[in-house]
Amino acid sequence: MPKKPDSRIAKFLIWRYKHTSKKQFINILSAVIGLLAGIAAVVLKNLTHLIQSLLDGKYIGSYHQLFYFIFPLIGFFFVILIIKYVIKKQVGHGIPSTLFAISKLKSILPQHQMWASILTAPLTVGFGGSVGLEGPTVATGAGIGSNIAQFFHLNQTSRNLLVGAAAAAAMSSIFKAPIAGIVFAVEIFSLDLTLFSMVPLLIASITAILTSFFFFGEDVLLHFPADATFNVHNTIFYALFGVGAAAVSIYFNKTYFAISHFFEKIASPYKRLVLGGLLIGIMVYLVPPLFGEGYETINLILRGHVEKVISYNFLDLAPNSTLVIIGFLLVLVAFKVVAMSITFGAGGVGGVFAPTLFTGSVFGFVFAYSINALNLFNNQLSTSNFALVGMAGLISGVLQAPLTAIFLIAEITNGYDLFVPLMITASISFLVVRHYLPHNIYATELAEKGQLLTHDKDKTVLSLMEFNKIIEKNFIAVTPDMKLGKMLKEAVTKSNRNIFPVVDEHENFLGIVLLDDIRDLMFNKKLYKKTCVSNYMHAAPEVIYFGIDTMETIMMKFQDSSAWNLPVVKDEKYYGFISKSKLLTVYRRKLIEVTS
Repeated sequence: MPKKPDSRIAKFLIWRYKHTSKKQFINILSAVIGLLAGIAAVVLKNLTHLIQSLLDGKYIGSYHQLFYFIFPLIGFFFVILIIKYVIKKQVGHGIPSTLFAISKLKSILPQHQMWASILTAPLTVGFGGSVGLEGPTVATGAGIGSNIAQFFHLNQTSRNLLVGAAAAAAMSSIFKAPIAGIVFAVEIFSLDLTLFSMVPLLIASITAILTSFFFFGEDVLLHFPADATFNVHNTIFYALFGVGAAAVSIYFNKTYFAISHFFEKIASPYKRLVLGGLLIGIMVYLVPPLFGEGYETINLILRGHVEKVISYNFLDLAPNSTLVIIGFLLVLVAFKVVAMSITFGAGGVGGVFAPTLFTGSVFGFVFAYSINALNLFNNQLSTSNFALVGMAGLISGVLQAPLTAIFLIAEITNGYDLFVPLMITASISFLVVRHYLPHNIYATELAEKGQLLTHDKDKTVLSLMEFNKIIEKNFIAVTPDMKLGKMLKEAVTKSNRNIFPVVDEHENFLGIVLLDDIRDLMFNKKLYKKTCVSNYMHAAPEVIYFGIDTMETIMMKFQDSSAWNLPVVKDEKYYGFISKSKLLTVYRRKLIEVTS
């Protein structure tokens, strides 16, 4: 039978192995991924603006505020229809789902992640959902990076790197901030910043920002330079503001998870849609700046045009009173996270980055404005600079990414005049929040399940280990009423292990019998029919619970018990054993793989 000709893909892969090194090929793919991630960012942003411009058109624009009630509801309804009938798969939150894929799915992301957010996020944000597009853009880029890596049969380490490169490219394209994009990928995705990993991140980031310039020109989301250099006499204010930013960050995280858990208890997606849509409609009708991403409000705040932010409201408040201005801005700080959380709970698709920037800028402005209004220290603070530093303080606290916060704001202001206050506020905010919340908003749920990669090599290796691959099932189980003679004949003589799990008729785990427990009695035939397994069984030093215990917990149980074998119980039934030797062997292999 004649041999079938190789496919073009197979021929290309063979050629690649012969003519290009792994590093060269990774660098080439990084450029491709940067280009595609940049295009994805452009498409997401343009689709969102198209929807918003249609809603603001001459037929609807004059009634726009009246339609605030119903716009979000319509958007959520379209999103649910697309997920159910077009995507037909679950669309998770962008960055958390990507982090989960890196730690537990070997960076293998499904194909629909390359385009699912492009269909759903613009509808969510365009119709008034109070979330951002950064998370969906990063998720789209990560999906592209992962699937390209899978297509060319790259290993897990290379897939991790290309997913990180896609994330860097997405952030670089959105904000035209290449350094911040790279730092974001390193901080959020816990990449190791080595010379080998640095080059692909840099290439992807550069390619993406060039793509962004090609489509958007010089236009940027946040186009405002710092208006004053750092005054050393204001150090105390930046330090105090760092504490305040930390408090707002903790409120941000706690509120988000509280509202998320509330919506999770509502089983019907349509009930969640109606409830969330109506709540968002009411909120954006009463407080229009909560509509959508909020970058228009951020830019007004940065320019000091606070009267334009306040002028559109249900109560028709006039921005001619200090108390009105401060009160309205504090309402924005308090309710932006509420609106964001409800948007997610109702089924919307988006990210938390833009709401974080929104909250930070408004809080920074109101902090400086309040100090100036009180005039307690005979010192006039720059409200614009504090709005910029406020964004850094919230990024550092909510996302626990202080370096991203510092470099992002430094880059978008086209200078480093605010570098020192950015460092002061970001570091204080990060340290205070980290004391109360060990993980950022993206990673909290994954960390609780032991599924999070971190810069801690030990924890990273443990989280990457697969539970099922370390469980051994070649142990022969016995029952408590089994006679000693029968146990010797049916278990001891047929097993090459020295430990025997004891189970009842329903396979419920009861205890263990060690070979040492019966060694002295094995040749005493008088006991064969007189004694039972129950006479010799005892509790295991520790029990591992399948699906509950993390790899870190398992390692601690071995360390505390000094045991060599521990039983695994799944739904109270015996499932197998984990041996210390197998655990350490798999750990070492995974460590070599991670650090290669």
